[in-house]
Amino acid sequence: MRILKTVRLTAEIAGTSDLGAIYRSMGCDYPKFFKMDRFCKLGFLVTERLLENEPERFVLREDRAVAVFTRSGCLDNDLAYFKTVQPEEYFPSPSLFVYTLPNTVTGEIAIRNKYKGDTSAFVLPAYDEEAMAVQMDALFQDGVTRSALCLWLECPPDGPFEAVASLVVPDSV
Repeated sequence: MRILKTVRLTAEIAGTSDLGAIYRSMGCDYPKFFKMDRFCKLGFLVTERLLENEPERFVLREDRAVAVFTRSGCLDNDLAYFKTVQPEEYFPSPSLFVYTLPNTVTGEIAIRNKYKGDTSAFVLPAYDEEAMAVQMDALFQDGVTRSALCLWLECPPDGPFEAVASLVVPDSV
């Protein structure tokens, strides 16, 4: 696997931990952003940075995959949803439930960018380039995938966010 481009997004790099402020500073126009949970917002923003100058970006393509790797996934949203289903405060929130799966961000990225390729989410104990490379190489074995977005997203409820996004191709391209 060859890495064509990589971008990193942290509060230190962005100058703020407010994902909405980062979105506005980037000049994006995607109203669904404000309905997303923090995990999806982070994936959206780092993908926007990665692909901002890509030619023919919003053209339907079946040859691009999206893979997200994470340690805590959407845990902050899971905890918020859990509070809404407690017997003493029972009021399940469908708007929270929608974002209780870490693979939701892969779908948001695929929809935004018109990708019809494979989308996957993987949970790892820590950032591990070797483990990520193994999974990315496996994506290229289907005979269809010619490029992929590889994202590490970490957005824990009690800590700072970190995102790394790379555009990768198989070694043979």
